[in-house]
Amino acid sequence: MIHHILNGDALAYSFHNSKITGDIIVFREALIDGNLSGDNLNDFWHSRAKYIGIPAAAYHNNVVKEFEKIMNAPDNSEFNLWFEYDLFCQVNMWFVISIINRLSIKKKVSIVYTSHLDKTNKQFWNGYGQANSTELVICFANRTLLDNTDLQLGQDLWTAYQSNNLDELIRLAKNQSSAFPYLQEVVEAHVDRFPKNGAKGRPEKVIDDIIQNGVTDFNDVFREFWNRESIYGFGDTQLKHLYDKVMHNR
Repeated sequence: MIHHILNGDALAYSFHNSKITGDIIVFREALIDGNLSGDNLNDFWHSRAKYIGIPAAAYHNNVVKEFEKIMNAPDNSEFNLWFEYDLFCQVNMWFVISIINRLSIKKKVSIVYTSHLDKTNKQFWNGYGQANSTELVICFANRTLLDNTDLQLGQDLWTAYQSNNLDELIRLAKNQSSAFPYLQEVVEAHVDRFPKNGAKGRPEKVIDDIIQNGVTDFNDVFREFWNRESIYGFGDTQLKHLYDKVMHNR
């Protein structure tokens, strides 16, 4: 059975037009932000629902049911992970890999990256947003097959990220793998969110610099931040929290 795990509903809408065969599973989380505590999945789901601020039942219907499709996958399943290179997507993907790697079934796992985008000017951080059906087919044809070492690395990355073990993330980022081609850059961007000297994190510094240059409207700040730091992949929810924090402390 073929499964396509898509990072968000926006990609799901355009995916149907590609005519690529297989069942769709939609990842509806943003694990780059918020409470990640939980010694088991049930506790983890509870922590996430509470952080997001929605009833557990609503979270289950919208988010958990999609993950249950992964956990209930039959033997000889094929998983195609449609994620992007930025930190936002990579963290989500590490979590998905950690679940898949624990499945006691025969499985084939591949990552479908945005291979249709120009890599010479860092445009590839922008993701699937404007991809048409033909480009999605190209991306699928260029997917990267993961071996057992890649799967274990993905699981280890999630474990280190969930526990906020930055030193372990830095160590893991030294691994060379075609499955995680920009791992060092992404991990460095994450570590830079939490400087040890009590200074502002890298995203806050960038936001502060943008504001100091006369750009104060959030939408304008958001666009400029993306021009400078698209490696983070922040949505407006994540950036608004940081923007409010910077504005409050000015």
